[in-house]
Amino acid sequence: MSENTLEQQDEQRHRIESTISHLFAPEDAGLHGALQAAKDAGLPEIQINPIQGKLLQVFATACQAHKILEIGSLAGYSGIWLARALPADGHLITLEINPQHAEVVRSSFANAGVGDKTEVRVGNALELLPTLTAEAPFDLIFIDADKASYPQYLEWAIKLSRTGSIIIADNCVRNGIAFQPTADMDADTAGLVKYNQLTREDPRLTTIVLANDNDYTDGLNVAVVKAN
Repeated sequence: MSENTLEQQDEQRHRIESTISHLFAPEDAGLHGALQAAKDAGLPEIQINPIQGKLLQVFATACQAHKILEIGSLAGYSGIWLARALPADGHLITLEINPQHAEVVRSSFANAGVGDKTEVRVGNALELLPTLTAEAPFDLIFIDADKASYPQYLEWAIKLSRTGSIIIADNCVRNGIAFQPTADMDADTAGLVKYNQLTREDPRLTTIVLANDNDYTDGLNVAVVKAN
């Protein structure tokens, strides 16, 4: 295949993705504001894309989520998408290890009109998760934090879920290196490989990985809890 043909295919995929984003996942001032607040605060620009955000919203709507747990807040961008799927009495709890980042998230939630449905809890997620048992089960759990800890997050996600809950984790493709172990893989990759293996083999889960056509670093692992 010629280089020009590859470039043309990339351009076509980009146009299609842009069209889908524009028609089905448009970003409003609240979402744009969260991205700008993250940039102003010096947070890494590694948030999910609009199509993924809308997909999270669709999943939350599909399972009729009233309670959502997010492990890893970043700037609140994904939390806004999720919180907007909640009913008036719904609630989203997001866990953020950095106090300064947590303030950015709270401000972004308020500016996006979801401040009354959301709560940011600050601390190490593996220390905070055991404190949530009294508030379980959560209908949807989104994991987007340090990759090395993904297997432990999955264990807690299942404990805090119900039959029919949806557990979604970001960054589970990594250009294909997150599927098979290698001798020289780092701790983050090892965490992703183990997470994918656990979700694939656990009899309590039905799982699929969705890879982005343009960017294979940000694929989502989507698991539905069959029995808990």
